[in-house]
Amino acid sequence: MKNTPLPTGLQYTPLTKKALALCWAAHKDQQDKSGLPYFIHPLHLAEQMDTEEAICTALLHDVLEDSPLTLSDLRQAGFPPAVLHALSLLCHHPDIPYLDYIAALRHDPLARRVKLADLAHNSDLSRLDTVTPADLARREKYRRAQALLLATEPSPPQTENEPEDASF
Repeated sequence: MKNTPLPTGLQYTPLTKKALALCWAAHKDQQDKSGLPYFIHPLHLAEQMDTEEAICTALLHDVLEDSPLTLSDLRQAGFPPAVLHALSLLCHHPDIPYLDYIAALRHDPLARRVKLADLAHNSDLSRLDTVTPADLARREKYRRAQALLLATEPSPPQTENEPEDASF
């Protein structure tokens, strides 16, 4: 696994190609909130990454929540521990308050970087044909998450029992 910075953008290595294929298989029949193929979202995140590990994590960041694949499947497919750990942190379990979930992943540089890109893309309301009050509230929730991830001093999150909204 190469963790050396590469030029930003999707780099084609055997492992990133495997992640790309798994991402496509998991999301090929899904659409985002505006009706576009959902696959565009993880691809957009991967294009912003500059290491093989980050690209794989970005491509696979929703696979565990949106498909039958498990961490064990991904381990058997040859993904390294750093990617598997980041992916486990990026899975939000519904019984965990959202900002507690964000606080738990903020100390892992790989998970943090992918989540920041995820939040930025999911906060882009220009992706939507119509913006509703729920969209504005979700964007505000994501801004609080971004602030927590960007905070320099760890502090306990404000516990909120907000339901997790599906990403765009």
